[in-house]
Amino acid sequence: MGINNSYDEEAIVKAIATALEEFYNSLIDKIDTIDIKKIMKRKNPYLYRAKAMQNASEIVDSVLSAYISSSEETIFGNCFFEPIAIAASGGEKSLAEGIDVIVHDHDVNTVYAVAVKSGPSVFNADSKKRQEQNFIKASKLAQQAKEVYEPIIGYSYGKKKTSKNGNPKMYKELAGKDFWEKLTGDSEFYIKIIGYMGTLPEQYVADYKVSYNKAANRLVREFSNNFCNEEGAIDWEALVKFNSGD
Repeated sequence: MGINNSYDEEAIVKAIATALEEFYNSLIDKIDTIDIKKIMKRKNPYLYRAKAMQNASEIVDSVLSAYISSSEETIFGNCFFEPIAIAASGGEKSLAEGIDVIVHDHDVNTVYAVAVKSGPSVFNADSKKRQEQNFIKASKLAQQAKEVYEPIIGYSYGKKKTSKNGNPKMYKELAGKDFWEKLTGDSEFYIKIIGYMGTLPEQYVADYKVSYNKAANRLVREFSNNFCNEEGAIDWEALVKFNSGD
């Protein structure tokens, strides 16, 4: 049995549409504000030279691809899964620190406290301890309301061995298929999420590509102005001094 065995497909499609819009808007904002000097301060100029990169566009392509790759996973994880979990579970956004979704099931006098994560490798020892502390704080509210308290860490994709309640863990960890089935009672829900996207992603791709191409052109110009000589060749000494010198 899931937390919400009669989930509303229309509400889920609406949540996905909102999440995708936020994802692309956030990603485009990131692209539009990327600064070549800030990026090159953090990059390894010796690596680019070792790879025999000969022009600004080669370096910019590498920089921009790496920047987008590192940004998009974080942005997507932050904006996509939580609203879907809220819609799927029939719950509401939690105001408690470290908990994303609260579901009160009055039929079984149970409150579910769900921390929605992206993949199953998001925690280190310190962050896992903080999550446990957040669950303990939230449990006091359930005790006051005389409700059964069930804390869950839900990993939105991937696989993880299912943990059991009891010491030393007072919460469950569920990933991928198991997590979404817990919310909905539907063993196929994790697959259905793809179907619920429909053609929504394609609606945003054109704007994304325009921003990406504009950023690429702008960064090539800025890189050339700062790190190329009058003949147009990369000034490696200038780049290294900027990155590692005074």
